Amino acid sequence: MLSFRPKLVDCLRDTPRAQKIADVFAGIAVGLVALPLAIGFAIASGVSPGTGIFTAIIGGFLVSALGGSRVQIGGPAGAFVGLIYAIILQYGLPNLLLCTAMAGIFLFILGAARLGSLVKFIPHPVTTGFTCGIAITIISSQVKDFLGLETGELPAEFLPRMRALAAALPSLHWPTLVIGAGAVAIIKLWPGRWARVVPGSIVAVVAGTAAAWFWRLSVATIASRFGPDAFPHGLPAFRPLTFDWRHLGDLVRPALAITLLGAIESLLSAVVSDGMIDDRHDSNQELMAQGIANFTVPFFGGIPVTGVIARTATNVRNGARTPIAGMTHAVTLLLIVLVAAPVAKFIPLAALGAVLIVVALNMGDWAEFAVLHRQSKSDAAVFLVTFVLTVIFDLSVAVEVGMILAGCLFIKRIADTTQVSILDEHTAPGQGHEQARNVPPGVLVYRVFGALMFGAADKLDTVIRRMGADTRVVVLHVAAVTALDATALSALEGLHEKLHRHKKHLILSGPHTQPYFLLQKSGFLDRLGPANVVGDLDAAIARSRELV
Repeated sequence: MLSFRPKLVDCLRDTPRAQKIADVFAGIAVGLVALPLAIGFAIASGVSPGTGIFTAIIGGFLVSALGGSRVQIGGPAGAFVGLIYAIILQYGLPNLLLCTAMAGIFLFILGAARLGSLVKFIPHPVTTGFTCGIAITIISSQVKDFLGLETGELPAEFLPRMRALAAALPSLHWPTLVIGAGAVAIIKLWPGRWARVVPGSIVAVVAGTAAAWFWRLSVATIASRFGPDAFPHGLPAFRPLTFDWRHLGDLVRPALAITLLGAIESLLSAVVSDGMIDDRHDSNQELMAQGIANFTVPFFGGIPVTGVIARTATNVRNGARTPIAGMTHAVTLLLIVLVAAPVAKFIPLAALGAVLIVVALNMGDWAEFAVLHRQSKSDAAVFLVTFVLTVIFDLSVAVEVGMILAGCLFIKRIADTTQVSILDEHTAPGQGHEQARNVPPGVLVYRVFGALMFGAADKLDTVIRRMGADTRVVVLHVAAVTALDATALSALEGLHEKLHRHKKHLILSGPHTQPYFLLQKSGFLDRLGPANVVGDLDAAIARSRELV
């Protein structure tokens, strides 16, 4: 049964009036922070700045109003920049809108099916690898505007893009570089105590715009790049999506990439905010809200929406404790569009590029590179592979390969912990093993430890290899086997059949609950014989003595 209960429902009822007022002021502050980011991420993604604003307004309002977190802020994110840019180049903007709507459906299904907790199983090296890779992608996408280089449309691939930027370096525009560098300096040096009132990114953008206007600098602006109507007044009209049924299957893969990235980003942001306000979010409700937002924004020309950590943290630091703040942030952006659009179109692209470069530098977990030598080789390999693939290719390839590689290494680790060792009178109990006492001649006793699954099932071959001509009974002491799967069950079947053909016997000692029920359900216990399944090692040796 579908459970749909936004956090807003409880917050409206239980929150004091003073806190609601504080949330309104926090939302206004976050709206000021979100303005340059929404514009910058839109431009970096290859769409108009107005598209980023509309996405933050509509998507941000829906995420806060319907989500499972008290303080989550939704909007366009830097994590999507490279992915959106590549989808537009390969499939076109109309198909990007369709991919976003499809991702919305997938996200809602994940939440409705109560699968939100599965995102936590994505390994840390994968998430840090693609986060650092995304940061590099964002920085490389802003070099052109930050330096004022004269290039055509940059390629989506990293290496061709860097070659194009290197070839264009002689066209470096010094006034543009000065504005960009000045904006970075303002953001970095802006006092933290003032940032609660006026964010450093807003000051940098306003200062860059004023400098370009006062000194009549010939730098690229939003208006010069996108035209005087880059910021339409009011919200865009509802527009149905257009698509071709014949090519719909080609869009499933990019839509799944948007789904996975949106789920990871939003739930990571919600977890971070939980720690800041000592709360616990509803991951399934959050995914359903993200799904509704991503399904809705394409009908207004918007790009993918997700929860964003930096803006959410800013929201909390400004005193927010309910979704009212996130909804206010969306309304603040709407008012800015309605009032300040004529001025905003003169913002220099170098100033926006500076904002995004600082955001990218902050989002990357660069300390991960310094500790690679202290990590296991497998974790380091997963991190580096995911990072390189994110930078060189795209996020969907990186996450797919990273997850497959992490899964394979996880299987290997599980297999390495599984042991099959012989037990006899010489096995010391102090080594963590049971001691097999008075084992009759012709009886081999083995202790199986760990998860006996498909990665480790071949270790049962040890039993077959060590059997001699005088072996009459094999005892498998499986009290330390925590899990059993179909592959290991098949290996047990093979061992039993081989012993049975040679008039020999197999005894299982002390199986746990999960292995026992699987063996029973498959009918293996019936074929083995109830008398050959015993509760402990002493009973197994006693049974083997009867058979010998």
